[in-house]
Amino acid sequence: MWLNPEEVLLANALWVTERANPFFILQRRRGHGKGGGLTGLLVGTLDVVLDSSARVAPYRILHQTQESQIYWTVACGSSRKEITEHWEWLENNLLQTLSIFENEEDITTFVKGKIHGIIAEENKSLQPKDEEDPGKFKEAELKMRKQFGMPEVEKLVNYYSCSYWKGRVPRQGWLYLTVNHLCFYSFLLGKEVTLIIQWLDVTQLEKNATLLFPECIKVNTRDSEYYFSMFLNISETFKLMEQLANIAMRQLLDNEGFLEDRNLPKPTRPLKNISALKRDLDARAKNERYRATFRLPRDERLDGHTDCTLWTPFAKMHIPGQMFVSNNYICFSSKEEDTCLLIIPLREVTIVEKADSSSVLPSPLSISTKGKMTFLFANLKDRNFLVQRISDFLQKTSSKRTGVDNSGESTVEYRKGSSGNHGLEDLAKFPTSSPTDVGPSPSIPQNSSSGHAPTASQGLLKLFPRGGAEEEGPKWAKEKMKEESWNIHFFEYGRGICMYRTSKTRELVLKGIPENLRGELWLLFSGASNEMATHPGYYTDLVEKSMGKVSLATDEIERDLHRSMPEHPAFQNELGIAALRRVLTAYAFRNPNIGYCQAMNIVTSVLLLYCNEEEAFWLLVSLCERMLPDYYNTRVVGALVDQGVFEELTRESLPQLSEKMQELGVISTISLSWFLTLFLSVMPFESAVVVVDCFFYEGIKLILQLSLAVLEANMESLLNSCDEGEAMTILGRYLDNVVNKQSVSPPIPHLHALLTSGDDPPVEVDIFDLIKASYEKFVDMRADAIEQMRFKQRLKVIQSLEDTAKRSVVRSISTDLGFSMEELEDLYVLFKTQHLMSCYWGANRTSSSRHDPSLPYLEQYRIDVEQFLELFNQLSPWSFGQHSNIVAARIFRMLDSNKDSLINFKEFVTGLGMFWNVL
Repeated sequence: MWLNPEEVLLANALWVTERANPFFILQRRRGHGKGGGLTGLLVGTLDVVLDSSARVAPYRILHQTQESQIYWTVACGSSRKEITEHWEWLENNLLQTLSIFENEEDITTFVKGKIHGIIAEENKSLQPKDEEDPGKFKEAELKMRKQFGMPEVEKLVNYYSCSYWKGRVPRQGWLYLTVNHLCFYSFLLGKEVTLIIQWLDVTQLEKNATLLFPECIKVNTRDSEYYFSMFLNISETFKLMEQLANIAMRQLLDNEGFLEDRNLPKPTRPLKNISALKRDLDARAKNERYRATFRLPRDERLDGHTDCTLWTPFAKMHIPGQMFVSNNYICFSSKEEDTCLLIIPLREVTIVEKADSSSVLPSPLSISTKGKMTFLFANLKDRNFLVQRISDFLQKTSSKRTGVDNSGESTVEYRKGSSGNHGLEDLAKFPTSSPTDVGPSPSIPQNSSSGHAPTASQGLLKLFPRGGAEEEGPKWAKEKMKEESWNIHFFEYGRGICMYRTSKTRELVLKGIPENLRGELWLLFSGASNEMATHPGYYTDLVEKSMGKVSLATDEIERDLHRSMPEHPAFQNELGIAALRRVLTAYAFRNPNIGYCQAMNIVTSVLLLYCNEEEAFWLLVSLCERMLPDYYNTRVVGALVDQGVFEELTRESLPQLSEKMQELGVISTISLSWFLTLFLSVMPFESAVVVVDCFFYEGIKLILQLSLAVLEANMESLLNSCDEGEAMTILGRYLDNVVNKQSVSPPIPHLHALLTSGDDPPVEVDIFDLIKASYEKFVDMRADAIEQMRFKQRLKVIQSLEDTAKRSVVRSISTDLGFSMEELEDLYVLFKTQHLMSCYWGANRTSSSRHDPSLPYLEQYRIDVEQFLELFNQLSPWSFGQHSNIVAARIFRMLDSNKDSLINFKEFVTGLGMFWNVL
């Protein structure tokens, strides 16, 4: 354990030195271990007689400098393993740092400060969890506000002992992470260091190593770099910093600040010295991983998870993993990746049964569903508590059900095995609705313009079969074999939402989903079936509400309707066009922040071929809001983020080609068209729809690795290309000739192929071979690594977009106002900061509540009179007078031409310019 440093005058009395370096000594007490001799025997006897072993640990570490005769104890250990861990930490984290000091007193002061910081942080995290005493945390929060001048509304999330590197000199102090700021304070040897960095200003955040220290966190802003090192737990700190920076980037995107989530499950025991915000952030991170793993709706809240085993009938064995319980689902994930994934919606549960424990099957729990499937879990540590939580959630789930008549009522039974016999005792019953399977959805609303739309119950491919091909020949035989393979899979693994998902499932997806099953399986793998089942009538209401409404989004939709797969007969008539219009308009009405974005029409038209309107709508929701977040907005931020991820993966996997691609500037061009339309705009339809199959199962990982495979297949030609046009032609021709030889439908003419035709006969590439190659060559790509890269790229992308917006706004301001471009940029930063402060420090202010992200940047950021007073007093030379507030209020009223109690940046600068010119 680490010790508060104390002086030791006789370092070698009764101790043996085992390791030493210029700054530290590791010693063992004589009489412990081997080779103690007579002296060791005497010391050991003395310790036993005086019982000093209770007070003297057998190992210790001393700090000393070369010129000093005084030693300081910094750590002790009861075992060699414990003391070795402390020794290695000192060598890895402090040794190189201490070597740069010139004064030995500074070395000792620094070491003592570091050890004190470590002990304080350990005490903070090792407090008894069953006692709530937020005293230390409250004290740290008050100190933070005082040292950095933060208002009461600024909340501290956590604080850490660490070192900040100012040049080559480390400053030991405390790092405070608040909702909106990163702050550091140090007072060492009479020198004070104070840092305040807004998360909104962070452009890069990395955990890396340098020559001076093995692990550090680098924080970049537009103007500076900051290095922090020597954390007790650097990984925990870095994850928290990532979360806070992500919240700030989200704030720049949609103006929504961080609010404490009242719906998150409360801990069973109060956590000492951990803020409510830290608890919320931890819970949010777990929720995001949980929802992403099982493709669950965005409002799902993880209640808890526990280790267990699951009986897998297809493998005839129990496999270890974790059970996750949330307010609407019970999920299971095996410890070994791809072995088994299971999702059980509580709406499907009919019986929860506790069976008798045995040595073979300890603490078993059986869950049955309306689909006649039974799942057997075992090795549950706290089964009674778990069953009670499931029971509580079942009651809430049943109470939310509406519109179930008596004839359609079923029950959920909670049973337990009685002690001494195998009888079952019925403890509770919960009303549920009738069984619901993936299938035809309720009819869409009928209106005078559409009449009875057949697209309410089936996909367009069934209404417009292409070419009238008869079901015969080798292709149809292959298609029937695929369907039979899936039927066998359904028999062994189950069908519908409760299906066991294994590596076998992935193998079948990669071989291509049969056309008859495509819509059903897209809904299942994307998670859209869950949202559709829990929102009956939602799409119907949206279509009714949005019908006849006119907006910028509807104008854009009308313009693009006839550009959506015009070569397909389904969209050469009003039936398909009307269905596409309804789905896109309903989504624009649901999510006005996105509204409509080009490429949504292409993807949605393909969804409508295989699904009815309501199913296509919920697939579009899954695509825009969960699987491709922030892709379909005015700035296509998500696509730009994944473009950056793609560039990083290219550097790692294809380093030889990466430099050439950067030189040509090709990646930025290809990735947007490939990613936004899931290859539908650049590949023949029959091939691209296979990519969509795999995407709904694998997510963005599939698109990235397929893109890498395309580059790798064309590496030689791309390396020899001279310019961007030639490189794009190479890639365009390659993708035009990716064929699906198994397709049972006649090929659709691919318009893009006309632009890339050449004299040489094209080399055809089978889509299944290309997908197989992408898995074989880039198999190491992991979903968690992709998310980590996404975070890093999101910082770069959003800050780059903000810089572009700033330059655009400044250029649109007249230079006649008397300000230089640099001064206008500085004023814009101040003005924007004042606006954003109202978002996180004044949620009730007019400027925050009436923010409209759809406005141009010149008008988007606006401030009210109180904020104007603050800026006026900072910038105006006459603001020191006693009437400055009155003058400022009058100026504000004059600038507020539309009388909405807000002024934008142009009005603000115009007002300042007028008065500067007067002066």
